Amino acid sequence: MTRPDIDISSTTEQRIKMSYTEFLAYVDEDAHAEWVDGEALIFMPPKTRHQLLVNFFQRILAQYAELVGAGVVITAPFEMKLRPDGNSREPDMLFVATEHLARLTDERLAGPADIVVEVVSPSSVQRDYADKFLEYQQAGVREYWIIDPREGVQQVYGYALAAEGHYQPIAADAEGRSASTVLTGFWLRPAWLWQEPAPTVFDVMMEMAPHALRSTR
Repeated sequence: MTRPDIDISSTTEQRIKMSYTEFLAYVDEDAHAEWVDGEALIFMPPKTRHQLLVNFFQRILAQYAELVGAGVVITAPFEMKLRPDGNSREPDMLFVATEHLARLTDERLAGPADIVVEVVSPSSVQRDYADKFLEYQQAGVREYWIIDPREGVQQVYGYALAAEGHYQPIAADAEGRSASTVLTGFWLRPAWLWQEPAPTVFDVMMEMAPHALRSTR
């Protein structure tokens, strides 16, 4: 097996034809990379804004899940193999409910996450809005959140998997909050994401789940 030519110093995305076996053997586990339709996609390092958004969302989602004992949250780089013979994805963030923790192995998530979150970058628009949207829908990811921080956009789109197997938009309530249909009691106020400085996790939890938070003190 010839080692694929991977430029670890590249500052642009790379697409390299290789088998899934080669992908597992030669792509560093710390790299943010996906295996899609017979190609390895090696992504350029994320920008500061992207990572700040991922970190903020991860902290409030993980804190809430821990408070109510609902499951675990994992951020990239971590492999989600939706199907044994399908693509290998690395979402920016995923949530696995307690009842599905058996899908987590030492190496990857074998099967769909219950919630997937992707933060859009200029190079990932087609991938996040179209390719992954359809792929996650078909694989049974129960909820898909797209955070788009691009200038002139700054939107959050949540989608819940309906009974017929298609994503339906999660409508915001009168206060502008979008509530998860998977993680009961969890909701997002999109303005938090664009607020500077961002609210503290404690403040968010006091607004979202004050009774659960007080019970731990």
